[in-house]
Amino acid sequence: MENEKIRIGHGYDVHKLEKGERFIIGGIEIDHYKGAVGHSDADVVIHVICDALLGALSLGDIGSHFPDTDNNYKDIDSKILLERVIELVNKNKATISNIDVTILLQKPKLRNYIDLMREKLSKIMKIEISQISIKATTTEGLGFVGREEGVAAHCVCLIKE
Repeated sequence: MENEKIRIGHGYDVHKLEKGERFIIGGIEIDHYKGAVGHSDADVVIHVICDALLGALSLGDIGSHFPDTDNNYKDIDSKILLERVIELVNKNKATISNIDVTILLQKPKLRNYIDLMREKLSKIMKIEISQISIKATTTEGLGFVGREEGVAAHCVCLIKE
């Protein structure tokens, strides 16, 4: 316990919203008239979790591991990317203490989906659901989020080595 290192990581991501696109967020699909656009499935929640975990391990970011210039990752399910990041966490003999995500989205309201996201993500990461916090907020109509042009998310995580 004395030699245990505690490290923090932070992730931030943004995806454009467009009509007719699928809206995948937190590992689940939500029925909405707009969806996120990206090289992968544009799951902003999983992307910030990956970035936070990689940052805590000083292993770069999601783009350095899964570049958008590589067609192997075109339209990939972000849950696969998270599984690969968890493999890196395990390879580096680290354990996740907790993950805290904040989603910035004007519409749709996410309250009814958050527990499902937490459940899905806890299974992928093989951690307790109590170790994952997901919150959602609007920007009171301000900025690109408020105009419903995009979705953004932040994540902080704590890991133990």
